[in-house]
Amino acid sequence: MSYGDVHAVRGIDLDVRAGEVFAFLGPNGAGKTTTVELLEGYLKRTGGEVLVLGVDPEHAGPDWRERVGVVLQESTVEPDLTVRECLAMYASYYGSPRPVDELIDLVGLTEKAQARGGSL
Repeated sequence: MSYGDVHAVRGIDLDVRAGEVFAFLGPNGAGKTTTVELLEGYLKRTGGEVLVLGVDPEHAGPDWRERVGVVLQESTVEPDLTVRECLAMYASYYGSPRPVDELIDLVGLTEKAQARGGSL
């Protein structure tokens, strides 16, 4: 991946198999975020080939996107929504989400955390 004359990602060859856990570690500017954004399909690459779950992320559809988990570097909870309302909003992004009440029970959220202005 290049930004003008700057090569942010070049010469990477990865093969991560099902069930493996893989982490990118390195200094700022090493291309970690750019690589992950290419794997997620958020950036168009300037060269090379990328396959995730057997699909080129640049051309992946909604079914593929539901199979890929993404954790943002920074995120904030909507301050005017309850935890239940936030979970319902995020669940609405997916075709077959886990029921909100089941998730709340699964992670043991308290009634206080479910109230407006509660924290996670």
